[in-house]
Amino acid sequence: MSIEAVRNYLKQWQIDDRIQEFDVSSATVELAAKALNCAPERIAKTLSFLVDDQAVLLVTAGDAKVDNGKFKAQFHTKAKMLTPEQAVNMVGHAVGGVCPFAVNPGVLVYLDESLRRFDTVFPACGSSNSAIELTISQLEQYSGSLGWIDICKNWQ
Repeated sequence: MSIEAVRNYLKQWQIDDRIQEFDVSSATVELAAKALNCAPERIAKTLSFLVDDQAVLLVTAGDAKVDNGKFKAQFHTKAKMLTPEQAVNMVGHAVGGVCPFAVNPGVLVYLDESLRRFDTVFPACGSSNSAIELTISQLEQYSGSLGWIDICKNWQ
């Protein structure tokens, strides 16, 4: 189970006990914000794309939208999201619980600038009813990201 993989992964920083599990779905930004009683923009949504036959995860603020022009400039291809089956097979998490933790080897993770305006954000933890509150520096450290990129619009 994906949430167990995330729990085991986060154990190395002794924060696995901070994972929150809900009795309701948190599979979308709106549902997660409602479950957490926070502003939707503070949900750190993880979007999964196919770039040169490789899974690429973009962690963005809940109110941000991927800018196709910026995506093409960054990755030299059109934005193509993974199918639900590809997400499970390539990333290791199902859509609704995709997160940057405990992903399959070879998955590339990037953090979008839209997140930097918050002290803390709430990424999912591998299931459609989980989240964890992390500072931006914790998210950066625990996600194993390759760095910060500016790939979104409509959040400023």
